[in-house]
Amino acid sequence: MSTDIAIKVDADHLRRDAFLYVRQSSLRQVFENTESTKRQYALRDRAVALGWPIERVHVIDSDLGLSGAQSQDRDGFQHLVSEVAMGHAGIVLGLEVSRLARNNADWHRLLELAALSRTLIMDEDGVYDPAYFNDRMLLGLKGTMSEAELHILKSRLQGGILNKARRGELEMPLPIGLVYTPDARVVLDPDRQIQDTVRLLFDTFRQTGSACAVVRRLRGEKILFPRRIRRGIGKGDVLWNEIDHSRVLQILHNPRYAGAFAYGRTRTAYNAKLKPVQLRVARSDWQVLIPDAHDGYISWAEYERNQAALEQNATGFSPGLRGRMPRQGSGLLQGRLLCGRCGARMRVHYEPFEGRLRPYYVCNEAVVRHAGKHCQWVRGAPVDEAVSALLLEVMAPAAIDVALAVQQEITQRVEQAAALRGTQLQRARYEAELARRRYLKVDPDNRLVADALEADWNARLRDLDALQREHERQNEADHSLLDEPAQQRIRALTADFPRIWNDERTGAVERKRMLGLLIEDVTLLVDDEVNINIRWRGGRTQSLSVARPRPMSVIRKTPAQVVALINELLEATNDRQIAARLNELGHRNWRGEPFTPKKVMLVRRTYGLKSRYERLREGGMLTGEEVAQQLGVCESTVHQLGRKGTLKRHRYASNHRYLYEPPGNVRLEKGAGSRYGGRQPRLIVAQPLQQGAS
Repeated sequence: MSTDIAIKVDADHLRRDAFLYVRQSSLRQVFENTESTKRQYALRDRAVALGWPIERVHVIDSDLGLSGAQSQDRDGFQHLVSEVAMGHAGIVLGLEVSRLARNNADWHRLLELAALSRTLIMDEDGVYDPAYFNDRMLLGLKGTMSEAELHILKSRLQGGILNKARRGELEMPLPIGLVYTPDARVVLDPDRQIQDTVRLLFDTFRQTGSACAVVRRLRGEKILFPRRIRRGIGKGDVLWNEIDHSRVLQILHNPRYAGAFAYGRTRTAYNAKLKPVQLRVARSDWQVLIPDAHDGYISWAEYERNQAALEQNATGFSPGLRGRMPRQGSGLLQGRLLCGRCGARMRVHYEPFEGRLRPYYVCNEAVVRHAGKHCQWVRGAPVDEAVSALLLEVMAPAAIDVALAVQQEITQRVEQAAALRGTQLQRARYEAELARRRYLKVDPDNRLVADALEADWNARLRDLDALQREHERQNEADHSLLDEPAQQRIRALTADFPRIWNDERTGAVERKRMLGLLIEDVTLLVDDEVNINIRWRGGRTQSLSVARPRPMSVIRKTPAQVVALINELLEATNDRQIAARLNELGHRNWRGEPFTPKKVMLVRRTYGLKSRYERLREGGMLTGEEVAQQLGVCESTVHQLGRKGTLKRHRYASNHRYLYEPPGNVRLEKGAGSRYGGRQPRLIVAQPLQQGAS
């Protein structure tokens, strides 16, 4: 390295500006390590001594409090690099190389630009020209040492943290509901309201098994959840807000609530924009996990159950398992239906009907993903009724007795197998003991024989250990078989199950949850009839069929025999009389309602039946006006004669509308009034007029 500063600084460098870069890694260093800051600012005098006017020495100190591990978010360093790249900088000053960058990539990028633009680099030791090989190599070594120094500092710090974490003594931020005591022990928050709210969250999840259900209940009952401010103004204060889904998941996943100390649950990574993000680490890869380290709100076993339930709920959002969590709605098989044609999961669609929502099971996978048509659909009520009946049949006491009898038989077989395993274990112990005695009897100096006997003894011990482990594992599995008290409890449950299932107070969600405990999934194939294939928990399958629900157009259609009867009755009766006759015969419309004249008229018009009026007119019946013209009287006179029976008439409607039979070749003889009765008007045969008569 050339140390002749006068040679390196020439007129071209002095023609350009000098840039002094000042940085501290954290705000704490800014406030506490003030001497370092003063030393960095003092480099400005060095630049003046080299020949730069004070007004052309620019100080870049906007990165105070930021780490030099990367250039991201360091606006001052970015500005410095820009000035160097554009050739505005004659020299860059920094107290140490680590002040400029602790990352080799950023450091060498700056050196490359400085070499191209003939910019000098100056630290507390001297002035360097990156265009010279020796200077650049030295600067590169300084950059490497700076990055290595940072790595060593981090390793030393992380080692201390990890060592403390392995003892469970590392003080980490606690979630709400847990606090540290003055002697650094973790206890439940003494605030009773906070404790009760946290317990309510876990109790609700224990009952519902869904994080969304927890959010719905807390929000529905207007219960606020506490949150403690961790930093800044008001640090340590508790705020009460509405809880959301992510917050519930965060609490349910936190093992501290189960009294466990965990370290390494997340790790920091960088995304495509070089922003640090936290990635969740699988529990098997956690660096430290100490169960029962302190008091908690739930047990470790319940924490394990919660994680299993959350994992199962999360898989429900995959395309094949979407919607398995029980939701509101009367569709009993929601989330458990598979299409028998395409294998996709069928959805539940509700439509209003008579003031209620009626469920339909629809396979719209092709509609959603391929802009196609519905694969198949079926009305949900008949399918739900069939599955419910089968469920009650399976849960009948007789069926349970059969299952328990099979279980008893299996138990006997298991006992026989356990006895055989015990014999094998006894033989293995004897052989191991025999091998041990053989080894002890041999002369230790005879190594050839002693080594063989020792190897044989070790092999017997390994066999004995493997057999012992298998025996213990099998015994634990056998303990899962039902004993007599458990069988009695199951029999009692089967007696209560139909009552609970049919109870109106049992909600749809509870029914679906009970069904989900017994049935894995149901495959539907809608053909001439609805084929239902049920896969029970454990793998057993069962099939049944129900009649395919008739479409609404067929349901609303009037039976053919009723239409024929109406057609027959129209020959002699009107709509009102027909409605009364149909009701006497017990006929009803598609809604089960009795017939009315209006409904008979609707059927007559729908099926094109001729009305009573048309049939009478085709039979030659005349209107009142036509009869009046024929008789030469007014129309009211005709109606009066009809009421008196002089003219024969037929009613064709319910509102006193009549048609008259043709009177024939008659004329009307007027009646005459008299005190003694007089004479009524009558029809008499009209005499033909004689020729020449006057």
